[in-house]
Amino acid sequence: MTRCDMAGERLIKENAGNLKAAYETADKKPEKIYEAEKHVNKSDRSQGRIHSIESFGTVDGPGIRLVVFFQGCPLRCRYCHNPDSWDVTAGTRMTVNEILTLYEKNKSFYRKGGITATGGEPLLQLEFLTQLFAEAKRRGIHTCLDTSGIVYRDDKKEDYVGLFNNLDLVLLDIKHSETKEHRELTGQKMEPVLAFARALEKARLPMIVRHVVVPGITDGEKHLKKLGRLLGTFTNLKGLEVLPYHTMGVKKYESMGMIYPLAGVPPMGADEAGKARNLILEGMREGRKRKKQEFSSESDFGFRNYKEKFGLFPTKMLY
Repeated sequence: MTRCDMAGERLIKENAGNLKAAYETADKKPEKIYEAEKHVNKSDRSQGRIHSIESFGTVDGPGIRLVVFFQGCPLRCRYCHNPDSWDVTAGTRMTVNEILTLYEKNKSFYRKGGITATGGEPLLQLEFLTQLFAEAKRRGIHTCLDTSGIVYRDDKKEDYVGLFNNLDLVLLDIKHSETKEHRELTGQKMEPVLAFARALEKARLPMIVRHVVVPGITDGEKHLKKLGRLLGTFTNLKGLEVLPYHTMGVKKYESMGMIYPLAGVPPMGADEAGKARNLILEGMREGRKRKKQEFSSESDFGFRNYKEKFGLFPTKMLY
């Protein structure tokens, strides 16, 4: 272990209490967790904390992709199937070059794909994420970010300029359409998510929205139509993925000695998820009718092109 590594490990131990306290604040405010994570990793920001890497991902962006799972997440989604990705002090520290060396190893498979950063929550490691995507773009690699947007703040928007300049596509996970229910489902407010979505729109970055449909929680008609009306107002929306709830994470909770929050909730079938998707699309049509005066009939997002655009994105079985 080098002197730098030893210093880094010492910092992590010294600040573990601060980080734990940040997680346990009544509000679980993302900005506090973000600052704590920056403090913990200040010994070497040329390294990121990585949970795992998937070499041949096919569901997190177009084509075959190298999917990098970032360690650390401030959300506590009740249906999360990777609770081992929450802790920002865990994971394997890796450099940009180490990650992209893995990409270069299988480069021929990624010709129509690229690299996707997911998590956990990649935005918790914004500086490293930006470095990774900047180098990827320098090499001509398509970049995709899968995020909840939960740590974004308008008063820190300058911090995101570098990332946005090196970003090709965003998969935005929207958990709920109602403020109260969003907090109950994730432990966090939904305002930062919408602020991030508007920032993407302003930057003209294409966005595909992902939404997990859970029986008895996010499958209600009122919620789904409201979500659709909300999505219908975004001019940068390029697709919709409705993801049926599954129970594949139960065994991981058991192995970690944790209680699974949705014990007894049955998985949702593809047919039910398809019906939920149709309700969202119905809401989107309503939202676009209300806003159609803002769009040119000849634009990419003219209302008459709605079915053509949104018929391209099928329901998928992963989230």
